[in-house]
Amino acid sequence: MKTTPTMAAAMFLAGCAAISPGSRMGDAGAPGSWAATKEARAGIDRNWIGKIGGSELRGLVDEAISNNPDMKAAAARVEKAGAEAKIAGAGRLPGLGLGGDSRRNKQNFIGFPFGGPGGGVPSSINNQFGVNLNSAWEIDVWGRAKAGQEAAIADAEARAYEYAAARVSLAGQVTKAWLALGEANEQVALAEKALQASAVLADAVRERFERAIAEEGGTASQVRLTESERATRTAALAERKQERERVLRQLEILMGKYPSGQLAAGARLPLFPGATPSGLPSELLLRRPDVLAAERMLASSGRRLKQAKLARFPSLSLTGSAGTATEGIGDVLQSDFGVWSIGGSLTQPLFEGGRISGGIAKAQAEDSEEAAKLQKTVLGAFGEVEQALVAEAFLGQREQAAKDAARLAKEAAERAGEEYSVGTTDVLTLIEATARMIDSASQHAAIRRLRLDNRVDLHLALGGDFRAAK
Repeated sequence: MKTTPTMAAAMFLAGCAAISPGSRMGDAGAPGSWAATKEARAGIDRNWIGKIGGSELRGLVDEAISNNPDMKAAAARVEKAGAEAKIAGAGRLPGLGLGGDSRRNKQNFIGFPFGGPGGGVPSSINNQFGVNLNSAWEIDVWGRAKAGQEAAIADAEARAYEYAAARVSLAGQVTKAWLALGEANEQVALAEKALQASAVLADAVRERFERAIAEEGGTASQVRLTESERATRTAALAERKQERERVLRQLEILMGKYPSGQLAAGARLPLFPGATPSGLPSELLLRRPDVLAAERMLASSGRRLKQAKLARFPSLSLTGSAGTATEGIGDVLQSDFGVWSIGGSLTQPLFEGGRISGGIAKAQAEDSEEAAKLQKTVLGAFGEVEQALVAEAFLGQREQAAKDAARLAKEAAERAGEEYSVGTTDVLTLIEATARMIDSASQHAAIRRLRLDNRVDLHLALGGDFRAAK
């Protein structure tokens, strides 16, 4: 089975759980219920994408998560952070290395009563060969290395949560683009309907003019008026088609595709989903990946502050080696020529020119910064939910009003058509009534999409994960 970035992030979080630094979240002042609604439902709907767009939208979201460049970059950051955490953990273990050496030395003997060959200074030449196994270990007496490892693990967890946040955000962007495409399709259909109606009216008025049915001079201006309306509707149709092409290419880019405008997507504006999800405010802090990422960054800064403070304590190191030393290279593996050494050192910092105190001050400032960032993220998360809940109510009222307006405008246009056919109203009234009918229907479609967009925003604000298509 192929491991996806999502699975990799989840497995990394699970693997780090045992040695991850504890949470510093607290309750963050979470209220018992939302101010914008008296209802407090536990849990959220993980099938919200399927309920909005069915299997087609779920498939598009899955494809976007697999191919979107931003998601690939986020997945790479998770892998990078995991590698850095592994490197940080290596410092707590002893190092072990295998080496070999060879030397050829010449030594002169000064002051001897006899000379060397030819009356020169006596000397000797010797060779030395050896193989040795070396080890060095700084014992983590005070937990400084452990604090650094825990900080790196918390950083890696933050990257994994950031990946999860990017995944949910991309799902929301794709869903909104799909809804925008659905609205664009409806707007094009309405524009085509308006153009067709204006063309029928223009042809009918011209036919009347040519048959000289209307009073002299009156019908000529009506012909120009209806032809102008047809030209206006032709331009409006072109504008709607242009918007549809723009949204389609935007969706293709989100999916990591070349924006060719060839994506086959039968997007439509669905019926509005059922009851409003809200969950509980206290659950939000444990569900929003951006909040969890901010908390992990705070946990990391706390461990780095501890690491900086522990730099004032002495360090204890052990070194050792074992191997062979011989004058003949053929004897380097013989145990009879074995040598070894072992030693230790204890170092207490006395004067560092302010390096340690500066490091502590820097770590304290970074910890305060991360605490403020977490507070900001939590407040922003609460605010997004409250705003989406408030908007849900007002957009519902707006949609109902727009629906009523579209219905009344349609009835007025139908009545104007009947009156014009029997000669009890003029063509200008018919044109205005028809235009109002089309515009009201267009506004209704736009508000329907805004309401659906807000429902998506609410799911994202609640930290709502989603069920993948595969």
